[in-house]
Amino acid sequence: MEPGNLTGDSEFLLLGFSEELELQPLVFGLFLSMYLITVFGNLLLILAVSSDSHLHTPMYFFLTNLSFVDICFTSTTVPKMLWNIQTQSKVITYEGCISQIYFFILFAGLDVLLLTVMAYDRFVAICHPLHYMVIMNPQLCGQLVLMSWIISILHSLLESLMVLRLSFCTKLEIPHFFCELNQMIQLACSDTFLNNMVMYFAAVLLAGGPFVGILFSYSKIVSSIHRISSAQGKYKAFSTCASHLSVVSLFYCTILGVYLSSAATQSSHSSAVASVMYTVVTPLMNPFIYSLRNRDIKEALMRFSGMPALKRPIVLGLKKCP
Repeated sequence: MEPGNLTGDSEFLLLGFSEELELQPLVFGLFLSMYLITVFGNLLLILAVSSDSHLHTPMYFFLTNLSFVDICFTSTTVPKMLWNIQTQSKVITYEGCISQIYFFILFAGLDVLLLTVMAYDRFVAICHPLHYMVIMNPQLCGQLVLMSWIISILHSLLESLMVLRLSFCTKLEIPHFFCELNQMIQLACSDTFLNNMVMYFAAVLLAGGPFVGILFSYSKIVSSIHRISSAQGKYKAFSTCASHLSVVSLFYCTILGVYLSSAATQSSHSSAVASVMYTVVTPLMNPFIYSLRNRDIKEALMRFSGMPALKRPIVLGLKKCP
């Protein structure tokens, strides 16, 4: 196959999960259900927090931003896949593929950075409770979210521009359900050394760096909890961050599992199936994890839906956070 620069008329083929036509309705129904639950679950969480003045605090400000990003994250890949199944087509244009890469990297990066910011928020709340509202003031919260957007936009723009410089062969089949950056680089006929270097450097800096920051925050939190004398006090302190720790574990473990499994099996199809965990399942689970483990969120959802709120017992101690 001869390499050549793609034009606006060039197309890629997204092979998806299965070539068997009888399985397509099942795949369509499954992903449509998960997508709708993800969108409505996160949207309901945003509306519940926004409508309750008691939840206008830094922790819930970050949570609503995370929910918005999760909606955008899953909307980057799933609707196109559903459209292709419905129309019995596997085609995505060159421009569409580049756009999908840009927005996928943008919202994936935002997910990582917002989880890191939320870990810092938990660190301040547990380790410096008397200075929490002074440190986590509205100006700092806005700056942290804005910085996360700027870093993610610049990173996704860099990666997308790096793909634009590549030349591709005439037959372009992507063994995935979306245009994944690594798959695109592997399809290129031109030299991809610089692309691989940028991709791996960015992964270490923008995924490994925040992960180290999260581990550092929780090491300090665990150290503070150990200094609490009573077992009940330790449980209450740790439970304040259980939801966030669950989401962080789910997100990073699924991504790590995807890349470890793909490296072990060398199967692009296995990688595509595993990628569902962090592209679809994690955004789906986030609103359930936060709402089921957080009394404030459950009460806000009840008030938003018109149901009577739960009676809250008077408890002295740390305020629960997501």
